[in-house]
Amino acid sequence: MWYLNLTAIGALAGMALVLLLTRRWPQNKRILMLAFNLCFLLVFDWKLLVFYVIYTLANYFCFDFLCRVGRWRAGWFVVLIAANVAAVSCLRFYGILTLHHLAFTLGIIYNVLKVIDALYFAYYFGKDGKAKALDYANFVLFIPTFTSGPILKFRDFLNDIKLPYQMTAELFESCVKRIILGLFKKVVIVPYMWTVFDNVLKQPELHTQHSFFLMVWFYVLIYFDFSGYSDIAIGFGRLMGYTVPENFKRPFLSPTFTQYWRNWHATLGDWFRDHIFMLVSRQNPTRLMAAGLAMIIMVSIGLWHGFSWLFLLWGVYHGTLLALENVFKLTTVNKRKVSRTYYYFRCAVVQLCVVLAVIVYSENYDTVLRIYRGLLSLPSF
Repeated sequence: MWYLNLTAIGALAGMALVLLLTRRWPQNKRILMLAFNLCFLLVFDWKLLVFYVIYTLANYFCFDFLCRVGRWRAGWFVVLIAANVAAVSCLRFYGILTLHHLAFTLGIIYNVLKVIDALYFAYYFGKDGKAKALDYANFVLFIPTFTSGPILKFRDFLNDIKLPYQMTAELFESCVKRIILGLFKKVVIVPYMWTVFDNVLKQPELHTQHSFFLMVWFYVLIYFDFSGYSDIAIGFGRLMGYTVPENFKRPFLSPTFTQYWRNWHATLGDWFRDHIFMLVSRQNPTRLMAAGLAMIIMVSIGLWHGFSWLFLLWGVYHGTLLALENVFKLTTVNKRKVSRTYYYFRCAVVQLCVVLAVIVYSENYDTVLRIYRGLLSLPSF
């Protein structure tokens, strides 16, 4: 969200330059990065800084405790995760987060996922998983991915932080191009698409063709919006010496819903799939168990987006599609073993089903209901 602020863009670019100039100092990615993260939050809003200093220290204490504890280890693991989920859920459910600006809301719902990932790391690795407070703070407060992802994994971040800062001409060029692409999406394409969307939505009456157009248009709009954020985050993250994972992997060419959710907002889908699966079953599940897990994962993703009936129904809808795929063994399609016609037909079916529910992302009951009513209203001739 602060990628649309020229001062913030300048600060991120300046930090990348500082890291480049100090690349011979082995600790520059650790000490200078933490100083930048804290100063950035301080300038943006001192209340945000105070909250996150307390939040990070409290969670580091829990992380370190879980690394060391021996007795009742599993119980503490569950309690600490439940405490994080309950705290954020209460804040969102009672609307407390809306009292502050968007950075607070978006930051907390992304960072709680990172905090839980670190707790998993502590639980499974124990004393071998201990990390310094400096590295933990950098992981939670990493500015390029702070508000909108992609979601970092604790293990990967620790591996990156141990490596010396390196930059080549080819990598620098790739990162800069990626940032420019993301800014073009966010600054040029997305505002234009919002204008068209609003103009069509203002029609006195919506009919089938209007509603279907709005659904498809909104789908493409949020793709440019989300992928634009990801492009900028990936570019700046890599300029700062950290490997930020890809978030969108050609999702429009996904022949199954299972593959689609590995390609669309991939780090979010991976997080829920990995952590819920690890918590429920570490063995190969039966088809029915896989179907049940798919439903749990998609409902969880829906509620993560927002505590509303819209997102709950969205989660049930996508969970049902994934569950049916698992039950009938339709989770994968090998492009090399099927005809092009069949492959692209499956891709089209997946995209159509996604389009029919995508308008829920608008989070506006009136807009959603009006578009669905219009979808069932055939034009008169």
